[in-house]
Amino acid sequence: MTMFSNWTVNRRLIAGFGLSAFTLLVIAIVSYRNAYLLIENDAWVAHTHQVRFELADLVSELKDAETGQRGYLLTGDDNYLEPYKAALASIQTTFNDLRKLTADNPDQQRRLSALSQPIDSKLAELKQTIDLRRTQGLDAALKVVQSNTGKAYMDEARRIIGDADQEERDLLKKRTDEARASADMTQAVTLWGGLIGTLAVAVIGWLITRSLSQQIGSAVGQVRSSSTELQSAANQQASGAKEQATAMAEISTTISELLASSRQIAESAQRVAHNAEETANAARSGHSTVDMTQDSISSIRRQVDQIVSHMLELGKKSQEIGAVLDIVSELAEQTNILAINATIEAAGAGEAGKRFAVVAEEIRNLADRVGGSTKEVRTLIEDVRSAVNTTVMATETGSKAVDAGSRQFGDLASAFKQIVNLVSTTTEAAREIELSTKQQSTAVEQVNVAVANVTQASMETETSAGQTLQTVSQMATLSRDLLRIITPHMAA
Repeated sequence: MTMFSNWTVNRRLIAGFGLSAFTLLVIAIVSYRNAYLLIENDAWVAHTHQVRFELADLVSELKDAETGQRGYLLTGDDNYLEPYKAALASIQTTFNDLRKLTADNPDQQRRLSALSQPIDSKLAELKQTIDLRRTQGLDAALKVVQSNTGKAYMDEARRIIGDADQEERDLLKKRTDEARASADMTQAVTLWGGLIGTLAVAVIGWLITRSLSQQIGSAVGQVRSSSTELQSAANQQASGAKEQATAMAEISTTISELLASSRQIAESAQRVAHNAEETANAARSGHSTVDMTQDSISSIRRQVDQIVSHMLELGKKSQEIGAVLDIVSELAEQTNILAINATIEAAGAGEAGKRFAVVAEEIRNLADRVGGSTKEVRTLIEDVRSAVNTTVMATETGSKAVDAGSRQFGDLASAFKQIVNLVSTTTEAAREIELSTKQQSTAVEQVNVAVANVTQASMETETSAGQTLQTVSQMATLSRDLLRIITPHMAA
């Protein structure tokens, strides 16, 4: 009983109907088998009757032949031979039919084999007496009849046919008994099988009804409890769905504003990317200009270096000129001294030395002028040397300034290169920002669509929650009705 109560409804129904079906199947099989046996037995009974009829016909035909022979022997009229002739035609046919009908019975086959000899002998005896009556007369034929040879053949044939008929009667009785037993068994199986099957179905139905009533009652109680909880949950779900619908509407508005902001950001990012690209072009142009300027400064530096070299060379040449002027000044002084000495000597020479004195005076004047010129040249050379030194110093200062400027321009070129790289990076970043913003805008649009779908789903959920609440109320009512149907005393 405990094991049966643990079975499922499906298993119980299968067990109940399976047992009923099994009982009906057993009854049907037994009934079918007995009916089949009865039909087969009836066929064998009919077969036995047929064999007996054929045996009786064979005896009758032999009697007909014998009757025709006696009538002819007594009267000599051929009309009395008609039964004899008819019997001769049918005896062999009947005998062959008996062989076919008893082909399944070896004993009967042996009897028929033994029967053929007395029948043939009897027919030969009949023919002999008929021929004697026709040719030699009644007395000759009667002698053969009175010898009782034909009677002996006839008695033997009757005996064998009687044995065959007795066996068929025994078979008929046996088959009748079997048919009666089969019919009795069929009745018993049908009666007791029906009673047992009905009792089993009733017991199983009672057990199933009892267990199902208990379980369904318990289940209905649980359904009532669950329906109450589900009704409360449905109320909460309806409230939550309504709040969710309101929140989703607010979210949808916020998403719409976010979508507008995303589009503005996308436009701004596009402008930033455009400006960054223009800035990158300008930076690349400035970088080219700085490179050209740096090349120009390098050329200026080379020229300044050449000027410094030339100035230094000029200083050296001015020093060499100063050395030459020193020699010229020294020659002018010595010439002046020589001219003075020549003048003195010319004065001492008298009239003859006047021309020489004039020449000496001219030489002295020339030496004075050479000395003065030498002084002026020296002054000029000193000015040139001072100017050269000043120029060299200024040139060196300018060269240093050019070096510093060149270094600064190098730094500026590096800075411009970094600016170009940074601007390129900024441009790429602006483009990525633009692309990301577009993707973000697309994503926001998709989110907006999704939020709209969720809003619609929330509304549908709210509607579904109302329907669920209504369904739960109906479930509670149905559970009470079901409980009232199963256990009326527990409905309250």
